[in-house]
Amino acid sequence: MRDLSADDLNAVLDNRKRAFGPLSPDNVEQWRKMISPILPEGRYLGAFDGTRLVGTSRINRYEQWWHGRPISMGGVASVTVAPEDRGRGVGGLLMRSTIERCAELGHVASALYPATTPLYRHHGWEHAGARNRVTLPAEGLRTLGSRDGGVKLRRVGPDDVPELRRILGRVYGAARASGPMATDERFLRVWLADENDYAYLADDGFVIYRWDGDDIDVDTLVAGSEATARALWSLVGSASSVARTVTASLEPDDPVLWLLRERSTDLVEQRRWMFRLVDLASAVGGRGYPAGVAADTVIEVDDPQRPANSGFWHLAVASGAGTATAVRPPAGAEVPRFTIGGVSALYAGVQPGALRRAGLLTGGTPEIDDVLGAVFAAKPYMIDYF
Repeated sequence: MRDLSADDLNAVLDNRKRAFGPLSPDNVEQWRKMISPILPEGRYLGAFDGTRLVGTSRINRYEQWWHGRPISMGGVASVTVAPEDRGRGVGGLLMRSTIERCAELGHVASALYPATTPLYRHHGWEHAGARNRVTLPAEGLRTLGSRDGGVKLRRVGPDDVPELRRILGRVYGAARASGPMATDERFLRVWLADENDYAYLADDGFVIYRWDGDDIDVDTLVAGSEATARALWSLVGSASSVARTVTASLEPDDPVLWLLRERSTDLVEQRRWMFRLVDLASAVGGRGYPAGVAADTVIEVDDPQRPANSGFWHLAVASGAGTATAVRPPAGAEVPRFTIGGVSALYAGVQPGALRRAGLLTGGTPEIDDVLGAVFAAKPYMIDYF
């Protein structure tokens, strides 16, 4: 294993094409623009057999909100193994190295979109949330409001990236959102420079969308108020003279689903993502919690890949904040015992009852389950894909 450099990019691209299919020349150019700046940071790992590249793993830098507070999250992407080297343990080597590199980079958690579950589950990631792609009627969006109904909109370019990130922080914090993330500023600048993406900004929201054939694809729409939501969605819907439908990435309880005049059937496509705690204590301390719930209990965690997460932890949550402190085994207490995948799923809002029936949680009592379920309650989602 070693860090990849610019000299390796042709081999990396070859592996990527063999794993995910060919890229157009324009996409190759954009890929190189996005990848080159992160190479010196040790965010692209390569597995080699001698001098031959056999596998890769990339770690993107993200902020991810959990109950309205951001933590540092490593988004794992571009996991590839050359076809002739599959079944040799390369994937496991990549994942173990990726976990350690996430820790070295200061990421307290990690997430990924799996092409296959077993490899990632074996190394501690567990299914936690989804990217919800919802198909909406363009005409129904057009009638939600007027672009000049008191909300001023303007076009967005690469220089507006800091403002977009500030809006994300304000909206996700106020909404107590769980799961959505903010992309690295450098990636956003490349993205917004694409002439086929259209973006508009309000004081408390923005939208990024593109044409998809004769219909519209909304990549991101974030709004901090009803007025801004109506203005942005109606702008997208103004294409209804050509577009019949709009496909958008939405949160599970996105306000637009309550703004639409007609809603009898939701057409939703889910792309599942997996989540892993890398630094349990820091992740618990960085997360937000419902202000009205409290916890004071001990749990046990088993993490074979990251022994620093293993052992007994005192969880204390009150007034919207929490801590996890390593402690000695409590004498005579019935302690809940989690796999690292189980406690990662709990952190992401999966209820203890489901974890218990899946074998990711044993021990403890129903009363402790109720407390943990209330403390970590969430409806996690992402609107970004990586």
